Amino acid sequence: MKSIRIGAGLGFYGDNWEPVVASIERGGVQFIASDHLAELTLAILQKDRQRDPALGYARDVLPMLLRLWPLMRERGVRFVCNAGGLNPQGAAHAVRAAFAAKGWAARIAVVSGDDVLPRLLDPATPAGALAHLFTGEPVAGVRERLVFGNAYLGAQPIVQALDAGADIVITGRVADAALFLGPLAHSLGWDLKPTDAAGLNRLAQGLTVGHLLECSGQGSGGNFGSQGAWQAIPDLAHIGYPIAEVWDDGTALITKAPGTGGRVNFDTVRQQLLYEVHNPHAYHSPDVVLDMGGITLHDEGHDRVRLSGARGQPPGDQLKVVAGYRDGFKAEVTWGFSWPDAWDKAQAAQATVRTLLADRRIPHEELYVEYPGLNSAHGPLAPLPDAATLNEMNEIWTRMVLRTQHKAAADGFGRLFPWLALSGPAYTCGFNGLHNTSELLGIWPTLIPRADVEAGVRVQLLEEDA
Repeated sequence: MKSIRIGAGLGFYGDNWEPVVASIERGGVQFIASDHLAELTLAILQKDRQRDPALGYARDVLPMLLRLWPLMRERGVRFVCNAGGLNPQGAAHAVRAAFAAKGWAARIAVVSGDDVLPRLLDPATPAGALAHLFTGEPVAGVRERLVFGNAYLGAQPIVQALDAGADIVITGRVADAALFLGPLAHSLGWDLKPTDAAGLNRLAQGLTVGHLLECSGQGSGGNFGSQGAWQAIPDLAHIGYPIAEVWDDGTALITKAPGTGGRVNFDTVRQQLLYEVHNPHAYHSPDVVLDMGGITLHDEGHDRVRLSGARGQPPGDQLKVVAGYRDGFKAEVTWGFSWPDAWDKAQAAQATVRTLLADRRIPHEELYVEYPGLNSAHGPLAPLPDAATLNEMNEIWTRMVLRTQHKAAADGFGRLFPWLALSGPAYTCGFNGLHNTSELLGIWPTLIPRADVEAGVRVQLLEEDA
């Protein structure tokens, strides 16, 4: 049977691309698929775009491809990524310009059409449409504050771009696993709209492969959370990102490049399998609904796990949308108090700040307080010791975050603190963040008819530079 090998690229904006080098040089891959986007990432890219309309894409795609392209070109490896973010055309032209400066040429394709902001802004949209996916609130409540809205596309435009001969495919908001399913369908000749169970199951296997590879090193022992076992994961400093060899019937082998750190075994793979999965019997994607109930993971040893048994159902007629809207501002300050009476000092200082907020009638929706080192990771799941124990601790750090709709209130928050250095409870560590105002972007998840989106999807192959 025919097979194809595909390797993981980044798992998020800012991830490390050096492990991809090993996959290209020693992993025998024909494709790298790189996931740069998350809901938070789109908010970051929107702030970039506000400063410079030419931005709005994940800028790490430039140094990444400058590092990888000579290796890829030599071995015929092709690259798919969603680093285009809110501006895939801008990303593609930036990559082409950077390549031209090096005297390189590549066939670069751009996938666009995921931007559905005009539909969200249209007041003619029925009141019940585009409601918040979890609360049911109508979009009209945030419409005037919306700044981006992008639908999760599937694998079809990626297949189209690869069929057209693209070496590099840059998309906007494409579902994470679809970045991998696209090259598999292109290379193995899979129908993305099958009507038979075997075809749907092949897509389900491909989606599972994508899900196992989309988080870079987390699929090969990174971020491994098994108590008492994570210490046995070797050489994370040189971790190898997961690689999948996939056959035309959909069966797959998960592995990594030889000579790299990390571990691919039953436990590391099953942890990633259930990552960010709400219902393992109905994991929705634009291409197929995956039922993980029949999946078998066979650990063959030597960093090799065989995957089979995924089942698929046809996808629905709607696509998920992630939109962002302006949601006010935040300011935060962190400072520390030392033994003795560390806890009581922190409480007294916090009470003083609350009094000043009230005295000066500073408008705000929330004053959030947490204690790094005690409960900032687990919140209410990390109960605090009794006051006597806290007062005997070496130090107590306090983080206070003001959330407000008024920028002036956020800008002024830091001015409530400096005088406490000499006039408040004795402390040991300086203030951090006195002039730290950030605009907040709220996230609006919703659904949109897929026919409305897919009619506007475009694949453009940029002209190759001489």
